[in-house]
Amino acid sequence: MSDDVRNLVLGVVAAGISAALGWLARTYLWKRKLRRKQTFFGLPENSESLLVVNRDPATAEPAVHRFDVFALLELSALVKDCGAHVQVVTQDAAHQGFGERTEFCVGGPGSNRRMVAHMAAMLPGVRVNVDPEPGPDRGAFQIGSERYRMEPGVTEYVLLARLTAGERRDTRPVFLFCGQRAINNQAATRYLARNHERLARKHGSHSFVLLLKVINSQAYGPDVTELVADVTRAAQTALPAAAPRGGHRAD
Repeated sequence: MSDDVRNLVLGVVAAGISAALGWLARTYLWKRKLRRKQTFFGLPENSESLLVVNRDPATAEPAVHRFDVFALLELSALVKDCGAHVQVVTQDAAHQGFGERTEFCVGGPGSNRRMVAHMAAMLPGVRVNVDPEPGPDRGAFQIGSERYRMEPGVTEYVLLARLTAGERRDTRPVFLFCGQRAINNQAATRYLARNHERLARKHGSHSFVLLLKVINSQAYGPDVTELVADVTRAAQTALPAAAPRGGHRAD
């Protein structure tokens, strides 16, 4: 075998080894990234999850607001990416505890009974004004001693929470998307989809409650969202005062 042929063969072999090592490295990194995502969402391969949908309070008939439908679609994509399965149930049909399956609960306490139950059990420091009468406090959040009023279409707020109960390693989390308006629920699901890796690095498997601000939704829809604060401690500390008129007391 001449030197030229030998060098050509060695070059081909080296290229093949490099390609194989590159493929193995990419596969390893992809699998590690997938495992981290599955751990954060509590969605191992072929596991089951629950998507709890609210009702549109603006209609007399059972219906889901179109922005909540968009939120559900984004959550379904996250579940599919983890290789898990999803069951969709309405807010008045989810008669089970939490911790056995990952749950995504969409909608505020005015439209979602399941959200009322979760807030009462795990977020006693949060109150939401659900009074249907117009007024400056309609839809307002009270978290600890702070109150957050909305200006529809301009400045609105939404709570994004990842909550776990108990210390069992196999306990599945509950994700809450509690917005002042339906478009805020979609904004929170989109924020989670875009930032879950950063949230997983920061919080790991621990509970967290984030207050997000949706800016100028009448122009930008659910796309412009910023983090106001991590309100985990305040949200999980019971409020001593009585709820205001028309409010939802989560304790």
